[in-house]
Amino acid sequence: MPAAVKHMPPTIMRIITTHTIMVRMITPRTTIRNTTIHMVMRTIMAAIITMMSIAGMSTITATPMLMTTNKPPPAKPRRRAVEATEAILEPAAPPAGRDSDAALYRLMTWLSPSFPVGAFSYSSGIEWAVEAGDIVDAASLREWLAAMLMDGPGFCDGVFVAQAHRAAASGDQAALRDIAELAAAFVPSRERQLETSSQGNAFIAIARSAWNCDGLDAMISACEGATVYPVAVGIVSAAHAISLRPTVHAFLHALVSNWISAGARLVPLGQTDSQRVLAALEPVVAATGARVLEASLDDLGSATFRADIAGMRHETQYTRLFRS
Repeated sequence: MPAAVKHMPPTIMRIITTHTIMVRMITPRTTIRNTTIHMVMRTIMAAIITMMSIAGMSTITATPMLMTTNKPPPAKPRRRAVEATEAILEPAAPPAGRDSDAALYRLMTWLSPSFPVGAFSYSSGIEWAVEAGDIVDAASLREWLAAMLMDGPGFCDGVFVAQAHRAAASGDQAALRDIAELAAAFVPSRERQLETSSQGNAFIAIARSAWNCDGLDAMISACEGATVYPVAVGIVSAAHAISLRPTVHAFLHALVSNWISAGARLVPLGQTDSQRVLAALEPVVAATGARVLEASLDDLGSATFRADIAGMRHETQYTRLFRS
């Protein structure tokens, strides 16, 4: 028996023996020759070896697949995860360009209705105007807000945004302090004072916590605590090197959007009517923004007496949903 056959596994040996017996049974004894037997044996051996090779390759191929599937992925170093978290939580740096994508991103964030300054809880006297019958539908709301934008608190707050931005950007702390003091005093009622000061303080607190940058603390300190909402927006935008024009227009858009939101809940109005009012006020916002950019502190003034009276009357209104 060949040496290769002696080292075959028992199962293979049984197969070879069986085939040998079958060959001897079907072949006459006289015609069997050693050569024939060897040829048959070689044929059987070749087939068995081929089968074993295929089985061996399948086993070798399957084993790594099982190991790859069942083996858990290597754990990432803890240090990398910590560094990634620290990078995410690290304060943002000022944008590279004054009109960069980062500047637009920050303006959209700061002046979004979801930015937590509590704007949703104030109506700027609109609640009393609805109760008094001055605002009854989308058309009357549009007229009321157009007057507030062009000749009332919209224009005045826009001027304070622009003046605070320019003073902060130039590093004129004395001018910034005077602007902040004037803006805090330039409100017609106690509730309007509460509205603008509480939103300004909230805006500054969140900016320091999540959007801090070099120079911001010094600008805020120059105001000596009188940081009402428009002044806060102007300071933070200047500290992040964001251009004045988009800052003013974004501020006015946020202001009128909040007024429309209050009116929609009070009248009430549907979402489509609210959007129609916002679309109709687009040219008014653009025109007011253009006036603001050319105005100085000497141009400050309000002629919306009915809106100012609404803010005062709201203080003693019997039932109220809003704080102003």
